[in-house]
Amino acid sequence: MRYSKGFTLIELLVVIAIIAILAAILFPVFAQARERARQTQCLSNARQLALAVQSYLQDHDEAFMPSTNYAVPTNIPERIWTRMVQPYVRDTGIFTCPSAQRAGFPTDWSQRGVGSIGYTAATAYDPLELEGFATPVYLAQMEEPARTPMFGDTASGPTAEKYRGYVFDPYVGETNPRDPRLSPPLVADRDLVRELNHLPPSRLKPLYARHFATGDNRGLAVLIFGDGHAKAYSAASILAQDQGANLIWRFR
Repeated sequence: MRYSKGFTLIELLVVIAIIAILAAILFPVFAQARERARQTQCLSNARQLALAVQSYLQDHDEAFMPSTNYAVPTNIPERIWTRMVQPYVRDTGIFTCPSAQRAGFPTDWSQRGVGSIGYTAATAYDPLELEGFATPVYLAQMEEPARTPMFGDTASGPTAEKYRGYVFDPYVGETNPRDPRLSPPLVADRDLVRELNHLPPSRLKPLYARHFATGDNRGLAVLIFGDGHAKAYSAASILAQDQGANLIWRFR
């Protein structure tokens, strides 16, 4: 009578070890591929948003909508920019980065924290000039629209936890002593709202370089520029200012 030979315990352990090694090698590759797909979708969303903004500009004599219209009461949805652009888009999903957590479409002032694509506070309108400017921003005012970020990835979360993801503020970061225009907003590949939560919400409007984040600012943030193009930059290159990305943030 003939018997089939089975695996020995050692052979089984060797096979399990090989599978574990392959998994350790392949899982990071799969994670990178998944994040690459999310970044691609985020860029696609950014380009669609840029087209919507360009349509808005055509209908408003090339005047940008304000990031916040402080002349409008808080109970009016159009106080924030997302509701002003919404008529120009088919799907509000373009307002959200696929890699963002606790994110969604900011429907009104109370939900402004859930935004994961922020708009520059340099466009904020405030007739009293307490938290914005008394005049709108026109495309013609920008010296170099291709170097001027208007939108970017931001930290998202509940408004009650100080998140203000619908906007980023270039006036609260480190000032460039040689050319103030190059002074970027707060930016990191970490959630600075959580990290700097001791600050008031007015100081917590950072960019979030969430794509391929490593914790040492090699992560990327998708930016949309005044001329409508979108591109990803590392937090480190943005922080390096004219020694890195060399972008214009404070255009007035």
